Formats: sequence, structure tokens, C-alpha cells
Amino acid sequence: MTDHDPRQPTAGHRLTWLLALTCGVAVGNVYFPQAISPLVASGLGVSPGTAASVVTATQFGYAAGIFLLVPLGDRLPPRRLLVTLLALTGLGLLAASLAPALPPLAAASVLVGVTTVVAPLAGPLAAGLVPAERRGVTSGMLLSGSIAGMLLSRTFGAALGDWLGWRAPYVLSAALSLTAAALLARTLPALAPPSAERYPALLAEPLRLLRTQPPLRRSCLYQAAVFAGFSAVWTGVALLLTGPVYGMSARAAGLLALVNAGTMLCTPVAGRWVDRRGPDTVNLVCFLVVGASALVLAFGGLGGVSGLVALVVGTLLLDVGMQSGMVANQVRIYALAADVRSRLNTAYMTCAYLGGTAGSWLGARAYARFGWSGVCAVVGALTAVALLRHLTARGLHSDDQVRSKRGPLPVMSGRVTGCRPSTDDCST
Repeated sequence: MTDHDPRQPTAGHRLTWLLALTCGVAVGNVYFPQAISPLVASGLGVSPGTAASVVTATQFGYAAGIFLLVPLGDRLPPRRLLVTLLALTGLGLLAASLAPALPPLAAASVLVGVTTVVAPLAGPLAAGLVPAERRGVTSGMLLSGSIAGMLLSRTFGAALGDWLGWRAPYVLSAALSLTAAALLARTLPALAPPSAERYPALLAEPLRLLRTQPPLRRSCLYQAAVFAGFSAVWTGVALLLTGPVYGMSARAAGLLALVNAGTMLCTPVAGRWVDRRGPDTVNLVCFLVVGASALVLAFGGLGGVSGLVALVVGTLLLDVGMQSGMVANQVRIYALAADVRSRLNTAYMTCAYLGGTAGSWLGARAYARFGWSGVCAVVGALTAVALLRHLTARGLHSDDQVRSKRGPLPVMSGRVTGCRPSTDDCST
């Protein structure tokens, strides 16, 4: 698929909104299990920590799907690919709703995670539908859709699970995924893919890009660290709210997520800021915001009204910092080359969700051993790693705003040829 056609701005804008809606449906499939894991534990007769493995399985499958399937966005027509994946996701969710025990539920969750990778495919697609100076705000719009899916899936998943049992959210998510597949089949235009490379070459390319593109490596490290902290918090907060400190139902975690709906308004603003100031400035601010969130969240372990206020403010800061940082990171990598964006996004999102998977695991283990303070310590430590890398690298690379002004890196046969030491980040 080629870059923006200036003769079709209205069509590109409509498709961006459609893709944002689809991202919300797909991303919700990854996140609603976090809110209902206590219900899964009681329904299947396992411990809460064991039930949290369903969350880990879904995120592991998502990371695998990004690595294995997202590169096909450069090779297959987007309409056929997205519709097929959404249909398979719907079937996987139906299988999960029928699981009689935890092992088959975890297996179905892996399948759902693998196939619900629509958002990483939609990002590169939308980047080619708009001019370069609007990629930040466009990425923000898609992230707003993803955030809506993330928040609403937790909220309504938890409420529906409390009302009808843990299987009901899976059935609802299956219906939404199949509906989204039908909608895209009718409305998404037929677009030609930019590459004719074979699948093994597509799979190898993200690894080569990681090796040769320092801006991509930086973006991957930043998002993996912050998203790991994000996943640790949202895995642990369900255990905190339903545990002895608060004694609430699973619906409380969903309501807490809904309070953070304001994040949807922040990502387009962050996108405009990236367009004007460059990704590095936004990344720095986001690290500071996420670090502050860890301190605020620590007071959530006190319980009572003050503890709830700390959880609301802390999770809001965490969501804003993580999502705004993702906008900055994606603008940085999309500027590298137009016809390998799906493969660039494959490398980036695989690293991000491997970080998220590790974060869910760390969050569950930290909570089991150290309680809520252990989860907050995980967030602080991970953010410190990313911030230290950012501060030590600032003298080694020029701001990516310079790169966006000078144009993308040279491309030959669908590949980024490498960085230019005089203008690009060539540090290791």
C-alpha cells in the first residue's frame, strides 16, 4: 500500500475512524480477562494467581500473533487479512466461553491473542492514508479507539461477568468481533499490498530491522518497559480490589478502568504534541508521568476512600503516560520507511507485548509475595530503566523531529538500507 493520496482526504479520515472503532473491538479481547480473572478463579475452582495465567496466555498469544501475522500486512490485501483475523478471533472467543477447565481456557486464550492483532495492522494502514504531518494525531485517534476498547471491555466485562458468570463476556466479545469482521468486509476498500516478498523473508525482516535501526530499538525498549508496568498494575489491581483490603466485587476493577476514560482525550493531544515537538520530548514527559504514577499508586494499598482516590489518580497517570508514549514511539518508527511499516510495527509491538506478558507475570508474583507495594515497586523499577536509557542516549542521537523534517530513511526492495551517521541515531 502506498502513502497518502492528497486527492482523498475525506475518505482517509472516514477510514481512520472506522479503523479506530475496529481497534477498540480487537484490543478489548486482550484486556477484559484482567477484570474477570477473580470470577474465572471461583468459577473453575482455582486460585486467583492461577486464574491470572489466562491473562498471561492471552498476552503471550498476542505477542506471538504480532510476530507471526502482522508482517503479512505488507504482503496481503488488508481487507482480506483483517476480516479473516476478526472471524478467527470470534471463533476462538466462542471456544473459550465453552472451556470446562483452566487448561482449555488458556489454550483458547492463546488462540484469541494470536488472531486479534488488528490494531498493529491498522496503525501502518492508517499511516499511509494521511499526510506525514498528521501521523501523530492519526496514531492518537487509533489509540483512542484502542483505549476505549481496553476500558469498556474491562468495565462491561466485569459487570456482565458478575451478572451472568465469567463465560458471558467471552460470548459478547465473540459477537462484537464477528460484527466488526462483517463491517470491514463491506466497507474497507480493496488496497494493494506494498510487498511481494515471501513469508519467510517477511518474518526475518523485523529481526533485521531491530538489528540495524537504533530508533526502532529505543522505541521497543521504552514501550516494553512501560507496558510491563501497566500490565502489572492492571493484573494486580483486580486482586487488590477483590481481596481483604477492599472486599469489592470484580465489577470494581471495571469501574476503575472506566474512570480512566479521559485517557481517550489525551492521545490525540499527545499526537499533536509529537507532530510539533518530536517524539523524544514526549517520551521524556511520559516517563516522568509514569514514575509519578507508581508513587501515587502505592497509597492505594492503604484502603478506604483515600486508597481509592490514589488508585484512580495513579491509574489515570499511568494510562496517560503509557498511551502517549506509544504515540511518540510509533511516529518515530513510521518515519523510517513507508513500505515496511507493518514489519517495523511487528518488531515494535512484539517487544511491547512481550514486555506486557512479563509484566502480568511479575505483577501476579509480586502481589502474591509482597502485596500491592510490590506491584508498585515493579512499575517504578521498569520506568527507571527506560528513563535511564533515554537520558543517557540523548547526547547520542538527534531528535526524531529532525528526521521527520528531512524525510524517511532510504529504501531499496522493501528494506530500510540503514541509518546515516550524520543525521540519524546510529548508537548501539
